[in-house]
Parts: sequence; structure tokens; C-alpha cells
Amino acid sequence: MNIQLEAIKPDANSSFHIMVNPRLNDMFFWHFHPELELTYIEGADGNRYVGNHVSKYEGSDLVFIGSNIPHLNFDYGVKETNYEKTVLHIRPDFLNEAFINTPELAVIHDFFEKAAYGIAIVGETKAIVGAMLKKLPSLPPFEQFLEILRLFQILANSSETVLLHDAPVKNQHNKKGQERLKTLYIFIDENYQRKIEIAEVAALCLMSKEAFCRYFKHKTRLTFTDFLNQYRINKAKQLLLLDKNVSEACYGCGFESLSYFNRTFNKITNMNPLAFKKQHL
Repeated sequence: MNIQLEAIKPDANSSFHIMVNPRLNDMFFWHFHPELELTYIEGADGNRYVGNHVSKYEGSDLVFIGSNIPHLNFDYGVKETNYEKTVLHIRPDFLNEAFINTPELAVIHDFFEKAAYGIAIVGETKAIVGAMLKKLPSLPPFEQFLEILRLFQILANSSETVLLHDAPVKNQHNKKGQERLKTLYIFIDENYQRKIEIAEVAALCLMSKEAFCRYFKHKTRLTFTDFLNQYRINKAKQLLLLDKNVSEACYGCGFESLSYFNRTFNKITNMNPLAFKKQHL
């Protein structure tokens, strides 16, 4: 649940990193990374948060975003369905001078430049490229490379693309801001089991309560209370899966009221704690 620079290690001897079905639907992961990202999610309805852009998708989504654009994991909040998700990360120096000096790659280079705006792909192109993405993990490295060029050639020549911003997105999470947020999350992780006052975390950031609340909402799109509740519910899930009872999970993750815990758990997961435990154990 961090807002952070994500460190992505390319696959061995590759310019790419492919992830298949990373299930993060119960995690609010607002992050950025130098790598460009092409994400396809199928069999889900959800929200798309990229930079300052917020919109909904239904059934499936295909999004291409540029280096260091802050974004939320695209399956956040998606209900526990059999959705599939494939994420392709591409090194920012991919093809480098070849992009500039190879005429056949010019259209793909231009498409990569547009990624700074964030791009949503729709229609038939989304279905075609989504299917290609799903097959990538089964291909040997060189075939992966060729197939990735093919799919980006399709994307670059498609008219079924939508820019998510009117101008390139600038990452506002400077080093000082990253360190402040890192300090906050370390504090939450170490203290979530007890009562945490907003004045306490505001003082940690050298802010007034009002300034801190505005700052936190701007950075995470959640109030501090909502964020803390989501963090605690994630911890409660872990306790329930360790076969703790509902009361143990409630008080073990920092809630002071069993009724409030049950309401919050149901609001976030769309089921009560006991039903969650029965479903997963």
C-alpha cells in the first residue's frame, strides 16, 4: 500500500519484464517507475487512475503509460472474479538510437513518445493486442521481442486510441515527497495495532492537522482514516487466514470496536469477516 518508486528488474537477458495475474485488487498501490508499462486486464470492471486522469472501464482495459507516470494498480477494488491481468514493463532505453535511426521503427517511436500522456486502447485493437499480450509468456525471448514489436506496430497504426491527458504528465513526487511518504508508511506499519491520532502523523510530517489532511488526500486520493482502515483490513485478512477468530482479527489490527470493524470490512471487501474466512480457508 505504498506510494513509491517501484523497482522493476527486467527478465534475464531481456529489455522486458512480464507479469501474469499479479493479484493486487485488495491493495491500494499508487506508484511510478522509469519503465514504460502496457497493462491488459480482462473479465473485470474497475477504475483507471493514471496521473490526474480518473475513469471507469467495463469488461476489459488496455493502457499504455510512459516513464514515471504515477498510477494506481488497474485491478484495485475489482471484486474477486476470475479476471486475468498481464503487465508488460519496458526499459526506458528500449531500442534507444535504433528508434531514431531506423525508419521502419519511426511510427512505434512516435507512439512511445505519446505514452507520456497516458494512452487507453479501445475497440477491436484492444482485443487483438490483449490476446497477443497473453501469449507472450509462452514465447522464447527472441520471439517475444518480435511479437512485442508487432503489437506496438498495431497500436501505433491504430485509430482506436485515446490520450488520457492534454499534456505530458509530470511526476510531482520529488525526492523529499517520497521520503516523507516513506516515513509515514513505516510509521503506520509499526503502529497500526494501536490507536493513531491524525495530530500524531501530522506532527511527524511537521504539518498542522488541516495541512496534513489536504496533503495526504492530494497524494493518495484517500483520507488518512480511509487509508488506515484499508491497511488494517489487509492485516485483518492475514490474521483470519491464520485461523484467528473475528474478534482476534479486529483488535489485532487496531480496531477498537467490533461493530465498526465488521462494517468497515464489509465496505472494503463486500463480505463480512466470517464469510471471508470460510471462503478462503
